[in-house]
Amino acid sequence: MNTILSEDKWEKKLNIETLPAKHEKDDSHHSRYEPTPYCVLERLCGSGLIHENDLFIDYGCGKGRVGFFMSHTAGLSALGVEYNPSLYQAAKENLQKYAGRRERIEFICESAENYVVQNATCFYFFNPFSIKILKAVLSRIYDSYYENPRKMRLFFYYALDSYLTELISDKNLRYEGEIDCRDLFHNADEREKILIFSVIS
Repeated sequence: MNTILSEDKWEKKLNIETLPAKHEKDDSHHSRYEPTPYCVLERLCGSGLIHENDLFIDYGCGKGRVGFFMSHTAGLSALGVEYNPSLYQAAKENLQKYAGRRERIEFICESAENYVVQNATCFYFFNPFSIKILKAVLSRIYDSYYENPRKMRLFFYYALDSYLTELISDKNLRYEGEIDCRDLFHNADEREKILIFSVIS
């Protein structure tokens, strides 16, 4: 698959600009901005695990690509949480020109560990932050589950070893499988997949 063509096609179709720029650096707790390839999002959306009535949260949403794509393709409501004011502003600018139903998409400028989860059912992570922050975010998700038990799925694309160790040892999570994406890339490594977990009581 030509991933470059896929990138161009979706950027034009959604009428957004989500490619990374050189100045978007990381810090000790947050990863540099790198959007999920559209071909990976196509596979996620086609997995049968995402539905129109889901509320989808993208942590470390950057310029909003995941939320725009999932809302446009699956018809769901999406929320992006982004701590970086510049990236948040870029997401808001994309929302103004987005070629879809803007009322289905929202962006919040806040540290992920401080965001209080309400009715969300799907959670997406592309290694956005440190393990310390991940643990705090998971705690927020579990608090929301205990207040309102419901099916909650967590999706981790290209999970780092440190993430995998934490997730496998977390007794609040059940591993449900993976979405293999290795065939989408030339000489892809083993981490080219989306790991799926669900919250258990």
